[in-house]
Amino acid sequence: MEYLHTLIYLAPLVFLAGFIDSAVGGGGTISIPAYLLTGMPAHLAFGTNKLSASLGTAIAAGRFIKNKAIDLRTAMISAFGALIGAALGSQFVLMLDDRTLRLMLIIALPCVAVFLVFRRDKVHEVGHESFSPRKIVILALVIGLGIGLYDGIIGPGTGTFAIIAYNAIMRYDLKTASGNAKVLNLASNIASLVTFAIAGHVLFVIGLPAAVFGIAGNYLGAGFAIKKGAKFLRPMLFVVLGLLLVRVVFDFVVSS
Repeated sequence: MEYLHTLIYLAPLVFLAGFIDSAVGGGGTISIPAYLLTGMPAHLAFGTNKLSASLGTAIAAGRFIKNKAIDLRTAMISAFGALIGAALGSQFVLMLDDRTLRLMLIIALPCVAVFLVFRRDKVHEVGHESFSPRKIVILALVIGLGIGLYDGIIGPGTGTFAIIAYNAIMRYDLKTASGNAKVLNLASNIASLVTFAIAGHVLFVIGLPAAVFGIAGNYLGAGFAIKKGAKFLRPMLFVVLGLLLVRVVFDFVVSS
């Protein structure tokens, strides 16, 4: 019954996180505070969020692969780097105490949200074909390592940062950059999930049902973004995060 009450509270927020994430990215800025507000310890909230995020990302990555909207070689090289980076980042998080981890999130999440809301959608000129095979391998690996490390430590905005890196640094068009980013993000999510699961910080009885709502949110959010555009959702992301963070900060101060 306790798990049912938790899921009733959590489900709409995870749905909303997926809805927003599919259009503008940064759904984790909503889902992580949502998990924290269930009363879970911070490490358990991190790990359980990775479970629901992994399943949603797997479906999205599969759609890109099915439609051949990726550069598979680059994506797999980046995925290898992301596995290493995310595993290292998650191990670092496990060394932090609960209070330090919560404080880190209180500082980091608004910064990520501000970037996602106010970022300028500058599209860089496509030209990855001019890169040598060696340069492609190095850049793909460095992007995977760096963004995987970020995903293991913080998480929200990973997909958006990956798309920007592929477009700005490796000069992929946005469609291919998005496909590569989904594969990278899937690898980093899996690495973090396995790391947290081995440490016993994943609540499967909550994470699996929550994932269903996250997947539904992603599916409907993608359709909304295609029809209506993402401009409305960016301020919505900031408002929802603000409301959640007020409660997270309040609980953090009260528990001090």
